Amino acid sequence: MDFANKNVLVVGVGISGNAAAKLAKKLGAAKVVLSDAKAEKDLKYDLSDVRAAGVELVFGPQAASLLDGVDMVILSPAVPVKVPLVQEAYKRNISVVTEVQVAYELAKSPILAVTGTNGKTTTVTLLGELMKTRYENAGVGGNIGIPLCEQAVQAGEGSCVVAEISSYQMEATTNFRPHVAVVLNVTPDHVVRHGSLEVYQQMKEKMFSQQTPEDYLVLNYDNDKTRDMANRAKGQVFFFSRLEKLEEGAFVQDGWLTIVWKGQTCRLCRTDELKIKGGHNVENALAAAAAAFLAGARIPKIIDVLKEFAGVEHRIEPVATIAGVSYYNDSKATNTDSSIKALESFDGHIVLIAGGDDKMTDLTDFMTLVKERVDELILVGDAAARFKENALKLGYPAEHIHESGYSMEEAVKTAHAIAGPPQTVLLSPACASFDMYEGFEARGRDFKRLVKALADN
Repeated sequence: MDFANKNVLVVGVGISGNAAAKLAKKLGAAKVVLSDAKAEKDLKYDLSDVRAAGVELVFGPQAASLLDGVDMVILSPAVPVKVPLVQEAYKRNISVVTEVQVAYELAKSPILAVTGTNGKTTTVTLLGELMKTRYENAGVGGNIGIPLCEQAVQAGEGSCVVAEISSYQMEATTNFRPHVAVVLNVTPDHVVRHGSLEVYQQMKEKMFSQQTPEDYLVLNYDNDKTRDMANRAKGQVFFFSRLEKLEEGAFVQDGWLTIVWKGQTCRLCRTDELKIKGGHNVENALAAAAAAFLAGARIPKIIDVLKEFAGVEHRIEPVATIAGVSYYNDSKATNTDSSIKALESFDGHIVLIAGGDDKMTDLTDFMTLVKERVDELILVGDAAARFKENALKLGYPAEHIHESGYSMEEAVKTAHAIAGPPQTVLLSPACASFDMYEGFEARGRDFKRLVKALADN
């Protein structure tokens, strides 16, 4: 990708957009404009470094005149291709790409890409640690909060880049081709953005659509939608399964994580040697180990990392134990499927804090499990009323439902007042966070701050 003397418009202020704008300017673009439909005062980002890089900033209504003289449009992940400015760019035959596409074009080392509705961040973080045992300069970026274009450039040649890829990031890609692609699962999510579950799945499949027989596609055998993707794969398919013994792939056998591939059998470690909790994390470990194995990491190093990896922040993260009650932060559970996996990681007796910015997905499976495993249900945010209604409809006792409005402090106080051994307090919202916070990270940090304040008293 050649930026020399080009006029570039980056649409959407954010981690990815800001990085792409600065990089385009650094790589010789004649003019770079970063535009956002919001007013600058409504944005949470410090843009001083973007200005210092020579990028022009334009805020507010995005008129079509922004495209005059533009050679290339780069989209931040939060910007859908259906917005009028982007549609106008297509009409003018202006090249429209995502920051992920920019990263791919600039990368001089193979990309290992991971997508899925749930488990991406844990799998990517673990895979990054695994690949650092082979490449000193292995990069990790993408939807994990680190700009992929920066990581691709920093990794240089003779290394690799591990990428967390969301469905948003695939909308305007063209020839993105990871050497190893991993699809963890597909369950209902982001239907409002994409219009249907079918389109959402298409964006997941787009990540591996440009692969060749020289590449690898790692798929979850236990998920119907991902297993079926093998029928459309162009790369070599490598399944992983927590539930089935496979003829080839990564699976659990007699309690051991095992890889069988092209006549080679490798025992990795026992499931009870993993520090990360829950069956879903066994799946994440299998997927990461498979991708690392295919990318050339050595088995003894894979084993060492699997045994030492302690997980990621905001995903079933231990916070404190107070008066015999353990508190866990699972703020990253922004949909019901993710929260279901969290609930399945504990042997019942849960005091659950749930709710937030409601994605309006079906709650039947989630509330059925809540009825089985949750002793007390504490609800917050916009979703509280609908969550309560669905819980009552499925027979959850009204006397065990507590409402804390829009206050995490009140929710934590309530949990502390009612929880006792052998119960566990779990923040696993099954919702986005934007009704109360800037993101799930801010929500998780607030929960941890409140819990630690209780522990200090």
